[in-house]
Amino acid sequence: MCAMIDSQSAEKISRMKKLRRTLSESFGRIALKKEESSFDEICVTKMSTRNCQGVDSVVKALDTIPEDKKVRVQRTQSSFDPFEKPSSQVKRVHSENNACITARAGAAGKDSPKLRRHSSPSSPTSPKFGKADSYEKLEKLGEGSYATVYKGKSKVNGKLVALKVIRLQEEEGTPFTAIREASLLKGLKHANIVLLHDIIHTKETLTLVFEYVHTDLCQYMDKHPGGLHPENVKLLLFQLLRGLSYIHQRYILHRDLKPQNLLISDSGELKLADFGLARAKSVPSHTYSNEVVTLWYRPPDVLLGSTEYSTCLDMWGVGCIFVEMIQGVAAFPGMKDIQDQLERIFLVLGTPNEDTWPGVHSLPHFKPERFTHYSPKNLRQAWNKLSSVTHAEDLASKLLQCFPKNRLSAQAALSHEYFSDLPPRLWELTDMSSIFTVPNVRLQPESGESMRVFGKTNSHGKGVPNSKH
Repeated sequence: MCAMIDSQSAEKISRMKKLRRTLSESFGRIALKKEESSFDEICVTKMSTRNCQGVDSVVKALDTIPEDKKVRVQRTQSSFDPFEKPSSQVKRVHSENNACITARAGAAGKDSPKLRRHSSPSSPTSPKFGKADSYEKLEKLGEGSYATVYKGKSKVNGKLVALKVIRLQEEEGTPFTAIREASLLKGLKHANIVLLHDIIHTKETLTLVFEYVHTDLCQYMDKHPGGLHPENVKLLLFQLLRGLSYIHQRYILHRDLKPQNLLISDSGELKLADFGLARAKSVPSHTYSNEVVTLWYRPPDVLLGSTEYSTCLDMWGVGCIFVEMIQGVAAFPGMKDIQDQLERIFLVLGTPNEDTWPGVHSLPHFKPERFTHYSPKNLRQAWNKLSSVTHAEDLASKLLQCFPKNRLSAQAALSHEYFSDLPPRLWELTDMSSIFTVPNVRLQPESGESMRVFGKTNSHGKGVPNSKH
């Protein structure tokens, strides 16, 4: 029995040595170059017949080696020696992404030169994407509990950028959520979603590089108190719904809609920012101090402890922002805590019960005896300016529904009568096309403004992805 095991082990070792020699002869002497704290992946495609003269086997990427013959390779320790002297000359091989690996075999007994990544001969030290030194920090824009935002400039193309620097805990390493959400944002390409240009990962930080946007909706409304121009409200809301519809179709929730997270470019484009970038934050049972403001746009189901999130979570925020743009004041400006926030909501929409909101009594924080009983009102009674804009009150009432399943979806809201006077071409635009590419679609000047509504950076330099989530 032992002899059989020894025989099988010897045979396995023999096969491993043979494979080791084959790999060594094919790859040559590889030097694994360490850049900062991460490892660069090197992919090798199949050699063409012309370039493989004198080589018996075709070189493949390691991942294509059959499982029964695959040798486990680790970055810090390999099960075979990649620096073994080659017995045959290895020619230059180009991969599909134009990176190349160079190996020149010397005479027997001499060390082979290290492999190196190919760079452009005309600018071997030129700035590259993915490198921290490719961006110049100009000024600090804001700081949160785990990230700092800077205004910056790209050395690659000279464009302004927003650098969101996420500090990594030494004992925790890179947060999984940060990696997941950064990867997710890399795939979102829409005119109404802030563009993620680059991701830089070092041992101490994870930096997300965004397009720089001059201001946000909160600052713009502060600049124009009393409510925005009705036509501008319509175009801004259309863009907000357009961006939300795009991410909702991809099963992505924003989870923190508020005017501070809606960026506005100098051309008037509204861009969703700060969704899925921060660590997941549970809904606190008590909220005071500087986090009170975030309660203003939080739906009643979440305030009452519901964890059954869906796209309707975002649609409540849309309704609050819609009312605020028209009326000029926050729809539900709670000043104390969750209890106060809910009281303000129920004062307008009515205190819920099982008839108006099936399942409300099962929510963790719903205690009927704690809330005053209110009957629902017409929204114009709370926000009089809704009555002066055609179909505005109806749309707002369909968004501000306490029962989550009754809220209008983003796609359905885009088809509401409120938008019926907009050009039909707006519904035919491709994802990356701005609404302002459609003739006669333009922002109107706000009171006391010229036709150029946007375009100046505010004195605080804000209007970039928020450092908090």
